[in-house]
Amino acid sequence: MLATSFAEIPISSWALAVIACFLLGISKAGLKGLSVFNVTLMALAFGAKPSTGIFIPMLLVGDVFAVSYYNRHTQWKYIIKFLPWMITGILIGVVIGKDLPEKQFKIGVVTVIILSLALLILWDIRKSKSVPKHWAFAGTTGILAGICTMIGNLAGAFTNIFFLAMRIPKNEFVGTAAWLFLITNLFKLPFHVFVWKTISKESLMINLTLLPALIIGLLLGVKLVKIISERQYRRFILIVTGIGAVMILFR
Repeated sequence: MLATSFAEIPISSWALAVIACFLLGISKAGLKGLSVFNVTLMALAFGAKPSTGIFIPMLLVGDVFAVSYYNRHTQWKYIIKFLPWMITGILIGVVIGKDLPEKQFKIGVVTVIILSLALLILWDIRKSKSVPKHWAFAGTTGILAGICTMIGNLAGAFTNIFFLAMRIPKNEFVGTAAWLFLITNLFKLPFHVFVWKTISKESLMINLTLLPALIIGLLLGVKLVKIISERQYRRFILIVTGIGAVMILFR
């Protein structure tokens, strides 16, 4: 549930949420690596647990765009292999987060953010990009991805490692991930509505207000992905996300 009513949401929260949704659109259009930053901004705007429900409808809009754009590259055999593990992790996340007080939930979200950042940094500086292909690796990675996507909408770091392990080419990587996220976000939706109660009429009004920012991000993202230096933006995102994670703890 939102801590304040729709009319009482401060301008600063709206500003953070607009930026988060704009960047979410850019990310879904192909400029990867922004997810941790988006989640951090939304948690700063609306609180750790309420923000998870507010973000789900926005993610679904972005997922539909990504699926329609990259659908022809989807490799379903990898989704079938990874999805059951991820669903298991989501169910574990539902139980863990259901009655968790906001303070502890906030710590959980920050932990997920820092873990995701650590994985991204380690992957960037690692000389060898080889990763295990054993089923236990896929299972562990999938369960962790499921828990993280339920607690903080952050499965990207783990799903990326799994797809890289499968040696999936770039376009197939993006198309397969698009369908995986659409399916898992749809699966999470009823839990946010009926179990966690983080999606309500009020949160949907917030979604409608933020929708233009998401659409602009989607449209611009297709063009921006071609001109922005990946190394520079990833470095920037890692730094500001780390700062944002600390800010969530003291919010």
